[in-house]
Amino acid sequence: MNPRQLCIACLQRTPPATFEAAMWISVEHDANFDLERTREQLSVLERNVSAALPMLPSSELAQPLLRQLATYGFQLDDAAQPKPQAALLHKIIERRRGQPLGLALIALEIARRLEIPLEGVNFPGHFLLRVPGADHTLDPCGGRRLYPKDCRELLLRQFGPDMPLRAEHMVTATPVAMLQRLSRNLRHLHQINDDLIASLKDANRVMELGQANTSDYLARASLYQNLECPQAERFDLEYALLLSDDPVQRVRLTQRLGQLPGDRVVH
Repeated sequence: MNPRQLCIACLQRTPPATFEAAMWISVEHDANFDLERTREQLSVLERNVSAALPMLPSSELAQPLLRQLATYGFQLDDAAQPKPQAALLHKIIERRRGQPLGLALIALEIARRLEIPLEGVNFPGHFLLRVPGADHTLDPCGGRRLYPKDCRELLLRQFGPDMPLRAEHMVTATPVAMLQRLSRNLRHLHQINDDLIASLKDANRVMELGQANTSDYLARASLYQNLECPQAERFDLEYALLLSDDPVQRVRLTQRLGQLPGDRVVH
């Protein structure tokens, strides 16, 4: 099987092998990626974290785990011009810098190995972690506790005052949701760094992993437009039109479709 197929196969296991699936995404993007070396690096990190954790019940070890990772240098990559290395797991382990989701995936894998209860939260703009049943979430970038007030402030900084905190923002992230989010992050990072072919790989993976939304089809259509593939662009625009509930967006999509070669438009 190729890396894409191996990634999807990992998610079909019981239970899903989320971290390994994310590693196969690294293989897909980096021909020089040494999978065994990265596995060994993670095992060494696991042993070091385990030795440094306090003697507490496992349900109380999630925050100490995250703080210990921060002590070892795992921090937010806040570069002004972010690179794909901020999302690729093997690069995060190597550099100890990454996006919140990448840091969270590493923490989740170590927690799984050490039998520490921890789950992902698909919070908009900044992936979070949570001990199941807790009244707060945890920032994967250092382990800070976030209560509803903190989450509202996080939304305010990310999206402005027009996005209120909703229950759906605090939903537990499934393995598929995490890998789709990782693929969307990489799609964006590769595109802004002018690697359109790599970005297209990520866009296709988003579609293969699970249900895609209007934005996913529009993102891939823009890639096809830049790659001068009008037929593929048309396909994605038509799908976006079918999925869209926004009247203004539907009008714009219809106009854009009318400007492409051919005259087939979905109504």
